Amino acid sequence: MATNRLDGVTEKLIPTSLGLINVRVGGRPDGPAMVCWPSLMMDGTMWQYQYEHFAPTHRVVLIDSPGHGKSDALRKLIDLKDCADALVEILDALAIDTCVLVGNSWGGMLAGIFPAHYPQRTAAAIGINCTASLPTTAESIWATALSAFLSLHATMPPLAAKAARAAFAGPTAEATNPEFTEFTHSVLRNDPKSVAWALRSILIGRKDEHRRLHTIQNVPALIIAGEEDSQFPVHVVRKMADAIEGSTFRVLPHTAHLAARENPDAVNAEIDTFLTTLPTPPAPAPPATV
Repeated sequence: MATNRLDGVTEKLIPTSLGLINVRVGGRPDGPAMVCWPSLMMDGTMWQYQYEHFAPTHRVVLIDSPGHGKSDALRKLIDLKDCADALVEILDALAIDTCVLVGNSWGGMLAGIFPAHYPQRTAAAIGINCTASLPTTAESIWATALSAFLSLHATMPPLAAKAARAAFAGPTAEATNPEFTEFTHSVLRNDPKSVAWALRSILIGRKDEHRRLHTIQNVPALIIAGEEDSQFPVHVVRKMADAIEGSTFRVLPHTAHLAARENPDAVNAEIDTFLTTLPTPPAPAPPATV
């Protein structure tokens, strides 16, 4: 099992329009802000390898998304604009003017639309294993059945771990990465009713956002696909990247849907290369006490 790489973070519950959102803040206090939003069924701890890698140079913020981890339960339908608004409230509470927003799956979709709504708060956007397309029929059927099943339970049923493993782990991880496949069981920590609402909101209820992405200007963007991602295949992720003017698109071989956690070395290397292309940011404001 992996060791805990989050030593030195502090945690705070921040009031937002989506309830109290738990954040972990660490790294270099005077560094540029890097904010990480996780995949559905995951919490902020999925970013442990990014935290370890970027903490020496960045002020790193790891978010437990609505209804996940230590954030308030989710009991209503939300959309990506709601998440973007809540993220602005988090940035304001932490006195962060602009950030590099990094997201995987749900977080990657948010990283796409956030600069469309709030370009002035986005130094750069990095979306991993993400889409701007409507759900397919098969995806809707699968997610609807899973959300209905989860909504019947007070604690996360073991079947949810099997569903997460099937969704997140590709052939390479199944054959060579037992630590990662074991990690997928962390979904059992979540509130099943909250995950059901998130499935209905973010997965089943998502909109086609390509036209909105076309409005993004002068915000550097990196979009990363996993070659083995069965949830959002490469051509779907590429279509999202093509909608963002000037974006950089990369495909990671032998990598599935939770690339930031399954293949962190490759993801971190792509982010490092991308960050070298960014203009030098202005000195950040003094961090808020957390």
